[in-house]
Amino acid sequence: MTLAIIDSGGANISSVMHALRRLGTEPVFTADAAIIRNADRVILPGVGAAGTAMARLRELELVACIRELRQPVLGICLGMQLLFERSEEEPDSQSGQSGSGVGCLGIIPGTLRKLEPAADVRVPHMGWNTTTAACQDPLLNGLPEHPWFYFVHSFAAPIGDGTLASCTHGEPFAAIVHKENFYGAQFHPERSARHGAKLLANFLELSCN
Repeated sequence: MTLAIIDSGGANISSVMHALRRLGTEPVFTADAAIIRNADRVILPGVGAAGTAMARLRELELVACIRELRQPVLGICLGMQLLFERSEEEPDSQSGQSGSGVGCLGIIPGTLRKLEPAADVRVPHMGWNTTTAACQDPLLNGLPEHPWFYFVHSFAAPIGDGTLASCTHGEPFAAIVHKENFYGAQFHPERSARHGAKLLANFLELSCN
């Protein structure tokens, strides 16, 4: 099995690579569209700003490539957010976009909104939190009813038809999503101990159909 990790410009790639190697696979970190298209599995990681990440994907001419993938794809953290239609994040100088918000890949319906801080709610949401499954899915096989995962994010996706699991930090948001062959995890499975390792292992075992 071949596994491509898309070079979306984020940091912390080494921990993702190590987590996948512990599961017996040797991932390829690449921005080569041909390698990505031909891989059995694809992971879209991301840390930082949506505008910067989308600008890099456009520069590398990978936007259409990602949208057309038919094998299992997993977006991690910002990578999950990029699967949605739009983020309310303000465009930065690298995004090449103007106006309010940032256009993303548009694979999953919905707009990302900033989490609202409160007296007992800090933003960014950083640390361990529980999730609650909304439905059954092979990606969740073998996980407990309320698995713990490690989160680091300020923007969050709305709960919708594609939500596999939700989390609450002041307000509920989508923690795991699924549409066709595309999956997303708002948290960092590579930093989420045995529950994160199980989710990654489940992803590697997903059917390619």
